[in-house]
Amino acid sequence: MKHDSFNESAEMYLKTVSELAVNEGPVPISALAGRLGVSTVSATEMVHRLQDHGLVEHQPYKGICLTECGYRQASEVIRSHRLWERFLADDLGLAWDEVHSLACRLEHATDPKVTEALDAYLGYPATCPHGNPIPRHHSTPSEPEDCPLTELRPGDSAVITRVHPESDELLEYLADLELVTGTYVSLFEVVPFNGPLVFKERERTVYLGLEAAALVFCKPVEEA
Repeated sequence: MKHDSFNESAEMYLKTVSELAVNEGPVPISALAGRLGVSTVSATEMVHRLQDHGLVEHQPYKGICLTECGYRQASEVIRSHRLWERFLADDLGLAWDEVHSLACRLEHATDPKVTEALDAYLGYPATCPHGNPIPRHHSTPSEPEDCPLTELRPGDSAVITRVHPESDELLEYLADLELVTGTYVSLFEVVPFNGPLVFKERERTVYLGLEAAALVFCKPVEEA
């Protein structure tokens, strides 16, 4: 398939819908537009084009869902993206919070044969550096058995397992706080009135806002 600007935009939209979907429910166009940094009008126009191509289904006043074809295409883009993240971090030694933006550029320019070769070269890794599962052909990755940090209670200890969905700003913020995948934390306090979560990490005290904490997943230490 010729890779033109529409295809690249379509891939970004499909990938984003897949990332924002919760329990396979419809994704509001406003949420899609906000995530992509475009106007609702622009997002609506693109959704109509994707629907014409049989890639999404639009449910008025509810949002959009991927069709089977749209899901397959989204999975291929996500697979390419996460494999590139793994290669950039593991083989090239680039920083945990830098590889996401670089992989976003590479995912659209990668031939399926290159993706297959990259997967084999890396030894078929299960996750990207940020803990998210790498899709495989003809299979749906199982949902990780973890929970967001916001579900912890004071006194709970856990290990950070993944960040989802990823963004440059969030990854850079978490890296600055040294709250990367594999980090053990203990929840000390939840500040009242939507205040931050206060964590103890070794000898440090770390404050993390609710919005960011909802995108950072973990497992209790006894389950890790």
